[in-house]
Amino acid sequence: MRQLAAVLLTVALACSVISPVAAQNQRRYEVGLFGSYTKYDNAFTGLGNEPGGGARFAYALNSKVSLEVEAVFQQPVTGLTSGELSPIIGAASVIAYPFNKDRMSLYVLGGYSRLDFGNAAPYDFTDGGFHAGAGAKFFISSRMALRLEGRGIYTSQTKSTFATGAVTHIVGSAGLSFFQSGGGAPSADEDHDGVSDKKDACPGTPAGAKVDSKGCPVDDDKDGVVNGIDACPNTPAGATVDARGCPHDSDGDKVFDGIDQCPDTPPGVAVDAKGCPPDSDSDGVNDGLDKCPNTPVGATVDATGCPIDSDHDNVWDGLDKCPDTPAGAVVDATGCPADSDGDRVPDGVDRCPDTPPNTPVDSYGCPADTDHDGVGDGFDKCPNTPPGTRVDENGCPIAKDTDGDGVIDPDDRCPNTPKGSRVDEHGCLVLFETVAPAVGGAAAATPPRPTLILTGVNFETGRSVLTASSYAALDQVAGSLVANPEIRIEIAGYTDSVGTPRFNLGLSMGRAAAVRAYLARKGVSPYRMRAQGYGASGYIAPNNTPQGRAQNRRVELHKLN
Repeated sequence: MRQLAAVLLTVALACSVISPVAAQNQRRYEVGLFGSYTKYDNAFTGLGNEPGGGARFAYALNSKVSLEVEAVFQQPVTGLTSGELSPIIGAASVIAYPFNKDRMSLYVLGGYSRLDFGNAAPYDFTDGGFHAGAGAKFFISSRMALRLEGRGIYTSQTKSTFATGAVTHIVGSAGLSFFQSGGGAPSADEDHDGVSDKKDACPGTPAGAKVDSKGCPVDDDKDGVVNGIDACPNTPAGATVDARGCPHDSDGDKVFDGIDQCPDTPPGVAVDAKGCPPDSDSDGVNDGLDKCPNTPVGATVDATGCPIDSDHDNVWDGLDKCPDTPAGAVVDATGCPADSDGDRVPDGVDRCPDTPPNTPVDSYGCPADTDHDGVGDGFDKCPNTPPGTRVDENGCPIAKDTDGDGVIDPDDRCPNTPKGSRVDEHGCLVLFETVAPAVGGAAAATPPRPTLILTGVNFETGRSVLTASSYAALDQVAGSLVANPEIRIEIAGYTDSVGTPRFNLGLSMGRAAAVRAYLARKGVSPYRMRAQGYGASGYIAPNNTPQGRAQNRRVELHKLN
C-alpha cells in the first residue's frame, strides 16, 4: 500500500508540474465516482466476481492525453481468512483520446495497478501489475459525463500461495465524472496552438505560429508571415518577403522589392529612398547616363538625355506648341510662327496680311469665297449660292417678286395679284374697306362694317349667271380668302329699283348664291360663307340716273368676324 501511495503522490506531483501552459489553457480537471465489477483470475480460490466502487481524479495535459489516479474498494468477503477480506485496487494511468468531440470521447489507457488483499492468511500479500483498457465518456452537460470502462490487469509473477507465475484480472466499471466549470472533455486542439477548437477562430494555424486569444496568428509587421515563423519580424510595410518573412531585393540596391519603384536598377548604381537612380533634371534619364544634365523641365529628350527639336526652330519638343513649323519660319518663345492678322497663316506665307479678324481664309491667308458670289465665307449667310446668282450683301440670292406687289415669290400666296393692288403680308388682296352708310333705305340704320364691293363681277342681263369676265376678279378674292382661313363673310346681292320688289329680291339672292358657289369651287369652305339678297334696298347712288342704277347693281362681301 505504501508503494501505491508513492505512485499516487508521484502522479499528483506530475500533474502539478507537467505542461503548465496546457493546464492554464485547458483547465481540465476530472473527479469521478464509479461502481466496479472485478473478475479475478481462476487461480485465486474463493475470489470470483467481486462488486465494488471507487473514486478517480484526472488531469488533461492537452486535448489528446491526460493522467489519472484511482482507487477501488471491494465488498468484504468472509470465510476465506480468519477475518474479513477487503481487497483494494489502486491504479495510475495514462489516457489517450483518439476520438474527442463535444458530446462523446473514446479513449484507451494503460498504467500500473497495485492489489492489496490484507494481512490475514492465505491472502496476506500484495500484487503489482500493468493494466490496459478502453472506455467512453458520454457528456450529459459541459460539467458531467457518464463514463464506461473495461480493463485487464496483468501480473507476471503473483505472490499468491494458490498459484505461481502470471495471473490476469478483468475489471469493468460505470460511473459519473464531474469537470471544472466550463469543462467537459479535454477540448480538442487540432492545430496545437493552445486554443481549443471550439474557441479557435483560426483552426488551421501553422505549427510554431504565435496566436492571440482567439487562436489566430499574430503578424506584427503585416508581411503575411506570422510571428513565431517570421525570421525577419520587423519588415518595412509594403516590402515583398520570402517564405521565412524576409524581404526580397532583386536588384541588390538595398531597397526592398515592393517598396522599390525601380526594381531593375543596374548593379552598383546609387539610388534614392524609392530605389531609383537620381535624375536631377527630371527628364527620365538618370544622372549617370544623362549627357545633357540641365534639360529644361518639360522638354522631350532622347536616350542620352538631350532635348529633341523636330522642326529645328530652336524650341525643344515638349515645350514647342507648334512642333511642325515650316523650315525658316521665325517663331516666338512658344515655337509658333508670327501671325499679325491672326488668320493662322504665318506672315511669311500670308498674301493678305491684313485680313479682318475671324475671317476664314485659304492657304495663302486670303478670305475664302467658296461659292464665288463675291461675299467671303466669313460673311456669307448663304454659302452655297448657285453660280451666276445675284446676291445681296449677306451673300443670299435676291428673291424675285413676279407680280410686283412687294411680297417675294417664296412668300407670296397670291402670286398673280394685279399691279397696284393693295395686298396683305401674304401677297393677297386686302378685301375689306369700310364704307359710309347709304344715303337712304334699310342700311342707313346699320352701323358701318368691313365691306368689299366686288368690281368687275358682272351677270347676264336680268339673270344670276356670271359672265366670263368676272372670273379673274373672283379668283383674286378666292385666293385671299384661302390665304386667310380665319375670315368669315356674307355675300350680299343688290339691284337697282327697276322691276318689282319681289323680282329684285329674288334676283339679288340668286346672284349672291352664284358668287358663293364659284368661291367654293376655288377652295373656300362653304361654311365660311353665307349668301343674302337685299333687292333694291341699301342703294349707294340715286336710281334716277343710268350711272346711279349701275352702281346699285352690285355684289358686296361683308366680313362677319
